[in-house]
Amino acid sequence: MNTKLPFQGLFVLELASVLAGPQVGQFFAELGAEVLKVEPPTGDVTRSWRTPAEAQDTTVSAYFSCANWGKQSVVLDLTTAEGLAEVHRLAARADIVLVSYKPGDAEKLAVDYATLAALNSRLIYGHITGYGPASSRAGYDAVLQAETGFMHLNTLPGQEPLKMPVALVDLLAAHQLKEGLLTALYQREKTGNGALVEVSLLNSALASLANQAATYLVTSHDPQPMGSGHPSIVPYGTVYEAADGVRLLLAVGADRQFQHLCSVLARPEWALDARFATNSARVAHRTELEQKLREQIAAVSGATLLQELEQRLVPAGAVRTIGEALSHESARDMLLPPTSDFPHPGLRTVAFQSSGWPTVERLPAPPALL
Repeated sequence: MNTKLPFQGLFVLELASVLAGPQVGQFFAELGAEVLKVEPPTGDVTRSWRTPAEAQDTTVSAYFSCANWGKQSVVLDLTTAEGLAEVHRLAARADIVLVSYKPGDAEKLAVDYATLAALNSRLIYGHITGYGPASSRAGYDAVLQAETGFMHLNTLPGQEPLKMPVALVDLLAAHQLKEGLLTALYQREKTGNGALVEVSLLNSALASLANQAATYLVTSHDPQPMGSGHPSIVPYGTVYEAADGVRLLLAVGADRQFQHLCSVLARPEWALDARFATNSARVAHRTELEQKLREQIAAVSGATLLQELEQRLVPAGAVRTIGEALSHESARDMLLPPTSDFPHPGLRTVAFQSSGWPTVERLPAPPALL
């Protein structure tokens, strides 16, 4: 195995702030790139987004730390001649520049693609906007979750729409930008030329509607809220509570799995019932089946049930808190170790591994604002 990380020697200049762009920066840092984060004198705004449990004078908030491991930081005022000249000097040797300006703002600051590419023809410039280059409207994750249908579906029938408890659209845009930048790097290997890569929060969200979008496009029926249930698979996504208080979720996508579920629940006759024998029948009789499951599961031990379902290869899992999820043994490899500067673990953004390179064991802590 190659002992070098794949992006060792790559220089990424991060002018982006908040979450989407910085997530991309940490991705490259985890894979060996040198990432320099340029911040205004007031710092990335997420430095001030502190929870009540945090020290109110820290410049490394929990929110800031979620996307800024492995980077160095420098404060530059781009509205001054000195600050702009330094950014131009850095961009002239950068492989990638990450920005998240509203359309038109980068041009006003003279850090737009055309200006920087004139200094560096191999430069790959990744630009995240809210609604694309033709709209000056600022993009905010919660607003995009509302406008693209996610909030409409993320609730129970008749109840108030809910946004996801993480900035889902920002994270989806970050993944889209990574894909675009990796494509541009591959193309540069063949042509020697850099490229402009543009990603919008809007298009990233729409591209992720998947089967819900296809349902509307194919049937003209607008998908409706179902809580955590699935529109075309039953039982899939509904949460049940067992006698010991364990909350659990089933993800039964095959008839054979349903037969095993019925056997474990000591109700083999359900698998023979014409209303439930096939997935299409279960979808048609969703209400009756879920009521039966709710009553039966409420009478048994959830911990025991989950063990038995795992042995039968029936997809199911307990509903965990964030703390429970991160404390579980299965999450161990996703945590970055604390450092002397930041005595708290971090969460990796890179969830894949390869036989071609090592996994970085540790990273420098998220930088303080100096």
